[in-house]
Amino acid sequence: MASHDLASIVCQALGRGVARSKRRAMRWKRKAAESWDNGGPDACLKLAYSMYMDQPHAREVGQVGEAAGVAASAAASAGIMEGHDVPTDVLTDVVYWLQKGRHNLLHALKEFRGKVLEGGQYCHNEGCEVVGHRKDFKFCPQCKTAMYCGAACQKQDWNAGGHKEKCGTTAAQPDPANRMPAR
Repeated sequence: MASHDLASIVCQALGRGVARSKRRAMRWKRKAAESWDNGGPDACLKLAYSMYMDQPHAREVGQVGEAAGVAASAAASAGIMEGHDVPTDVLTDVVYWLQKGRHNLLHALKEFRGKVLEGGQYCHNEGCEVVGHRKDFKFCPQCKTAMYCGAACQKQDWNAGGHKEKCGTTAAQPDPANRMPAR
């Protein structure tokens, strides 16, 4: 069962609906990774991938204790840990989650690194044709999901591209004209 499926089932069973914030969704992803003895292989892989790719809140939520991190880095050979453009503490946590899910470390880290290095068109602004590495793009500071190559594209997408209406932070704020009168 995929981690997002488990999270949806648990949320719905508790009568809370589906997690609406990115941080809460990432916490559910971690709970799914921790839920089985072997760590729910799919959930562990998704959490490790999210941390490696620096998705919003993944590194914060996916941190493991110091003892678990030391054990993970000791189990991984130095050759596996070299050549990644990820902070060592984050890479140690990624290795922990991959081991917990019983994944092949060499294969998974090679695949993660390949995704980072291949580059792509990540800018959320539809008119932009900039191609580059994911790490060179910056997230929208409000919703933390849309990525931009620079301030000009972000401003253009905010004003004319429709991101203002779609951005989670501004969309979550109630419209003052639609407020109910106080009693």
